[in-house]
Amino acid sequence: MTIAELMGNEALRLEEFPVAKSRVFLGHAAVCPLPKRVAEAVARFALNCTQDDQERIPPLGLLAETRILAARLIGASPEEIALVGPTSVGLSMIANGLRIRKGDNIMVYQDDYPSNVYPWMSLAERGVQVRMMNIRELGRVRPLDILGQIDEQTRLVALSSCHFVSGWRLELDAVSRMLRDRHIPFCLDGIQTLGAFPTPASSFDFMAADAHKWLLGPCGAGILYVRKEYQELVKPCVYGWHNVKSPNYLTANHIEFRKDARRYEAGSASLLGVVGLRAALELILEIGVDNIAAELLRKRARLVPALGAKGYTVLQANSAEPNASGIVSFHKPGTDIHALHATLEAENVITSLRGDRAGNSYIRVSPHFYNTDTELDQFLALV
Repeated sequence: MTIAELMGNEALRLEEFPVAKSRVFLGHAAVCPLPKRVAEAVARFALNCTQDDQERIPPLGLLAETRILAARLIGASPEEIALVGPTSVGLSMIANGLRIRKGDNIMVYQDDYPSNVYPWMSLAERGVQVRMMNIRELGRVRPLDILGQIDEQTRLVALSSCHFVSGWRLELDAVSRMLRDRHIPFCLDGIQTLGAFPTPASSFDFMAADAHKWLLGPCGAGILYVRKEYQELVKPCVYGWHNVKSPNYLTANHIEFRKDARRYEAGSASLLGVVGLRAALELILEIGVDNIAAELLRKRARLVPALGAKGYTVLQANSAEPNASGIVSFHKPGTDIHALHATLEAENVITSLRGDRAGNSYIRVSPHFYNTDTELDQFLALV
């Protein structure tokens, strides 16, 4: 299946994405509706689980195959992928497992999504200095901003691949080169680009992302990437029968973790979630993330000037391709954004309502590759 085939065959589009039968769904930066093939994979597995031990139902190699697919998506090794669930869990594992000492500092951006701030803030209890980046415009994190605020005591930089409100996409390669030249590890919250834009493992040392946004997968079915050379340095902060070797299900005399990223998978996998994650990864890889990225930028190029012509201010409206994303957030002074959002909702046009620290409200639009120009025009007519 290709994007062109979807755009040229409405019956196929509605079959693959049933949400489009009743809604114009433009909220993929929040929580996605499941594609039919993902929902069917989960439903089949759940129904089969009524007949036997749940762990005997999945196809042989389910976990390994899912790690392979996730590794393909980001250009990593399967041994660097852990199936740990929510983004918050993965990032917290890195924060709590890293050997960061009192007096060291880490750099974060306070106005990133809280999942990528709170795990690092918690390190202050250990005497770690948690530095909040000083950024002039919401979400607009440039390599130059990072360079000007790190020093010899910086032990980690933790940022989001794309800002969840402004839609500013981080220049991953430039940030990575700069930090590696200074031997500073880089941790990424990848949830707003994984499945939408290339998010190559060569550009970071750690990355966590749940599947329920652009990956088009179930909630709580995410991945954690830990570069192989860091796996001995990031100690697991949860212990169980799966990540600690337990021969014949007996407790060993000493703790010995698995030698790859499975050391972060403490217990039984959420098999329902993994089944859905695998189906979602297969779909994204079938379409091709480069193709998806190009389509999202094309949609952005349609939305931004149209909103500007209606008098709306679009955040990061002039961002160039390295920083542009599938997120378009807008507002207008004197317009009741909450009421407009409710109007859209009443017309079955699904967007997100977001705000900033200054008290401004925005409507955030985040179409995916399967949304049509007709749907975008329906949205534009309502605003």
